[in-house]
Amino acid sequence: MTDAVIDLSAIKTRQQGAWSTGNYAVVGTTLQMVGESLCEALDLRSGSRVLDVAAGNGNATLAAARRYAEVTSTDYVPSLLEAGRRRAEAEGLTVRFQEADAENLPFPDESFDVVLSTFGVMFTPDQQLAASELARVGRPGGKIGLANWTPEGFIGQLFKTIGKYVPPAPGLKPPSLWGTEGRLEELFGTSVKVQANRRHFTFRYRSPQHFIEIFRTYYGPMNRTFAALDAEPERQAAFTRDLLELMARGNRSADGTLVLPSEYLEVVMELP
Repeated sequence: MTDAVIDLSAIKTRQQGAWSTGNYAVVGTTLQMVGESLCEALDLRSGSRVLDVAAGNGNATLAAARRYAEVTSTDYVPSLLEAGRRRAEAEGLTVRFQEADAENLPFPDESFDVVLSTFGVMFTPDQQLAASELARVGRPGGKIGLANWTPEGFIGQLFKTIGKYVPPAPGLKPPSLWGTEGRLEELFGTSVKVQANRRHFTFRYRSPQHFIEIFRTYYGPMNRTFAALDAEPERQAAFTRDLLELMARGNRSADGTLVLPSEYLEVVMELP
């Protein structure tokens, strides 16, 4: 099936509904150090005009604002933007929050010095359009900074497991491809200078079962998957077993808790 016959608009609507389910901020807040690391990798300077795309509840947004950048934080889920706004207010940080679609950013060409996204833009249905928008709003000589889960890492494998039980739309490219240098070259072209490093974020929970409880309750894609299997208790139980087996392969804890590294690609790109 070609991209031309995939109903990307319908897919986006479903995705937006999924990310609005539960409360991603509960999970998102734990990933704060990724935004801090990305801002350091970008060597972010005070006064830089920064756009955070698919910002969620604002991890990279806050990291940039702490470095005295002029930050605009965007997402297409209003409740997540509101969570980010509350966090910024609590820290006394000045941030502009604006609802926006990563595939249709409401900003003029070359508006920003730095464009960021941590585990956000990678989930857009139209990957090429989203990449083009990131490059369009960045100024020549500016930077794009990304943190994307890799296909081989825990979260990449988590989504592969979800796909066994709730298959993605035919022809839709996996989000984890954003975590590969080859796909980034396809999306942004060879004229963009790319520096990519594989890093790990470690999930720490009371137990593997606790991880499932939190993600089932608050993480939209997981919430939707369990809900889709409510009428099929045997398959839902099999899904749970598969999740536990996946975690067991990577859990480096021997005391019953979960200490599970998940690989991601930290990317700094310089626009021509």
